[in-house]
Amino acid sequence: MSSFAIETVQLDREYRTSTGTIRRRRLVVPALSGISLAVPPREIFGLVGPNGAGKTTLIKVLTTLLLPTSGRASVLGHDVASEARSIRRKVNFVFGGERGLYWRLSAEDNLRYFADLYRVPAREGRPRAQELLELVGLSDRRHERVEGFSKGMKQRLHLAKSLINRPQVLFLDEPSIGLDPVAARQLRSLIERVRREHGTTILLTSHYMWEMETLSDRIAVIIDGTIRHLDSPQALRTAAVGSHVVELVLADAADEGVVSGAAREFGLAVAASADGRRVIRVHTSRPAHLVAAVVSQCDLGIAGHSIRDSQLEDAYVLMVEGK
Repeated sequence: MSSFAIETVQLDREYRTSTGTIRRRRLVVPALSGISLAVPPREIFGLVGPNGAGKTTLIKVLTTLLLPTSGRASVLGHDVASEARSIRRKVNFVFGGERGLYWRLSAEDNLRYFADLYRVPAREGRPRAQELLELVGLSDRRHERVEGFSKGMKQRLHLAKSLINRPQVLFLDEPSIGLDPVAARQLRSLIERVRREHGTTILLTSHYMWEMETLSDRIAVIIDGTIRHLDSPQALRTAAVGSHVVELVLADAADEGVVSGAAREFGLAVAASADGRRVIRVHTSRPAHLVAAVVSQCDLGIAGHSIRDSQLEDAYVLMVEGK
């Protein structure tokens, strides 16, 4: 038995499809390539990457919805290919969006239905449902139909549903997608509480970097089906971009190439602004030194500057862009 809650060794997953209309030919599309990771119990493990990078495929393999093409994967010491039934009793998952609930049933009836599916004894089903509705703040709405719930309420009910079998490992695939800031904050608080009070291991994916930085103990960056970086949020941020971000505002007559060249001599990475402004963003651990040096070289090329602490999103963008 593995001491890790989740473990994969050189895990591959391929999709087989075909293309062409008259002369069809088969294609093999790699979704996961050589994925190796180990997640200890009680950790919140983050998984980030661009669309199509393989995040959802990895979760589907670990939850036994897909078989790996090669390599090995285990959850709570059970192999995903040969011991799927043992895994399914001990895990649960939430996929982003509103599917997976019966809208014409009440919140409590939804939970009792899923309790039956997970073979929770009848004498435990009702109190367990009431306990979870209290946990997610829906106990006063337990008799109302789900069709009248807001999106945030539905996501909280999804989380309650995923805890009905007391899972040891919980997979959350973009659980806060589409939520307003208040609902997203409530959901993050619930996720932290589930780990703290229930000792649940959580694998979390999201495109919201601030959310991942706040919740995750460690984060893996997956690109093209391969894990390119894996460390704590702070270590990933500092290693990729330094501790600060300097934005150099170009003067109207400035030569952007000259300013970028001067900045590269001192910064770890340089990126032009994505919103059309004449701004060069430089990542560095020595912001004051960089500004003084670039301004002295470019003279009138800099109209102004600002300095802020680096964020995980800065590092993520550079990693995805290959910088």
